[in-house]
Formats: sequence, C-alpha cells, structure tokens
Amino acid sequence: MAGSTDVRVDSSGGEVRPPARIHILLARSAPVGLVWRRGPSKQVCAVGWNRLDDTFLVGQWFRGRIYGRRSDLSPDGRYLIYFGLTGRQGSNVSSSFTAISKAPYLKPIAQWDKADSQYGGGLFVDRNTYWINGERGHKPVKEPRDLQKAAHYPGENTYGSDCASVYFLRLQRDGWVLKDYQDKPETDRVGTFEKPADKGWVLRKVAHSTAATPDSHQLIHTSRGTQLAFPDWEWADMDRSRLVWSKDGKLFVAQLGENGLQAEKQIYDFNPLAFVARPVPY
Repeated sequence: MAGSTDVRVDSSGGEVRPPARIHILLARSAPVGLVWRRGPSKQVCAVGWNRLDDTFLVGQWFRGRIYGRRSDLSPDGRYLIYFGLTGRQGSNVSSSFTAISKAPYLKPIAQWDKADSQYGGGLFVDRNTYWINGERGHKPVKEPRDLQKAAHYPGENTYGSDCASVYFLRLQRDGWVLKDYQDKPETDRVGTFEKPADKGWVLRKVAHSTAATPDSHQLIHTSRGTQLAFPDWEWADMDRSRLVWSKDGKLFVAQLGENGLQAEKQIYDFNPLAFVARPVPY
C-alpha cells in the first residue's frame, strides 16, 4: 500500500497521486532499452522498450527499491544488472542484493547478497563481462554460467558516491563528456555532462549522485549560443538522430531543428501501470 508521502490532496479533497518516476537505460549496441518505473515509493517496474517501433513490454514488478543509477544493460540488451533493497517489515535490518537477470525481467540468474545499501549494482564491460560495484561487500549466492566477472572497470572511479560510482561511469561510456564535477560530501555529487545532438545542438545533463535530486537538462546551440532549459525533464538522451526524454511519468520523442524541438510526440504513459505479479519466461 502507498504511504502518506505517495498521495496528495487536490483542492476538492480528492487524492492525486504524483507521476511515476522514470529512469531509462539504453543498450549501446542494439535498439532496445529498459525503463525503470517507480511509484508508489516501494514499488518498481521494469519495462522493455523496442526503440525501432516504440513498443513496450511490461516485464516484472519489485516490492522494495531498485537503484536505477546503479544499474546497466548489456550492450545487446539481453542482460540487466541492478541493485535491489527490501526492508524487512518490523525490523531495522535491511536486506539488499546485486543481481543479473534477463531483461526486462528481474528474476536473478546470478545474485550477490549484501547487508546494507552501500554501493552494489554494476556495469557491463562488454556483452559477456560484468563488473560489480563494491564487490568486497557482497556474498555470492549464485554465479552466472555464461558471463565472466571483471575485477575492475575501465576508468573506475567512485566519485565519492554509491550511485555516481556506476552512474557517472555509465554516462561517460555512453558518449557523455564530463565537463564539470562538484564534490559536495554533505549533500550531493554533481556532474555536468554534454553529448552532441543534431542540427548544431548539444544536450547538457546536470546529473546528481542521488535520486533525491532530479537531473536537469538543457539544449545549447553551439554556433548561436542559444540555450533552452527543460527543468521538468527527469531523464533525457539521444537515440540515434532523435531526442528522447521523460516528463511527468511519460516518454516523449522529437527531432531537432534549427530552432529547437520539432515533431514532438508522446510515445508512452507509464502512470496507469499498477502492480501485477507476472510469470517469468525463464
């Protein structure tokens, strides 16, 4: 059941739920993606995205928390590595784990347990090799048969944060250039990233090490210096020549023209999705 922080009341006294929270992974060698859809706060759904025809497959729900910033898709989109946290009811003890599954499902084909929420998750070095974030704090439960583990990740850097140690590395691997980094130990680590877009535009992402502070986005025209701010975009990236972003629990696409966004359209609304126990096909 949703807690009190998951429900708002409108002027007429009716309940209004906030939009779903969205974080998206794009496979770098295949036209597929994985959408993390969170809401209420302790329910997360993994949704597969076919980026060729913009169709979506609801995979599996999870009761608890999944840290989207510590997750990754294999280059071919076949495997998913993620970090999950389940609080034990009536106890101050937390149960957490890093797992590898077959996207867009969450049933582990490999699992490593932890006793806390620090680090966890990981990245794929290539389609057959994975790296675990903070592996020394994990207890192996089940190892994958067809995948190999890397002791280190290229350019490995914790950025002083459980999430940035995966998230900031993933962004740079996927074509984002780190332009500025601010270390705020008491609150947040903030990275300013840029990626070439289309028609002379650059997409800027101010990324945060914690999901408590949403990322912010701008489009900047390299020759004219025009800047367009999109403070309500929760996530954004380039998908081939088109721009894709999430806002208010929905996913949008557009082309870029000389003056900014063109042919903008919504391709999916994740808000109506509700928890359903689904069979896993493996």
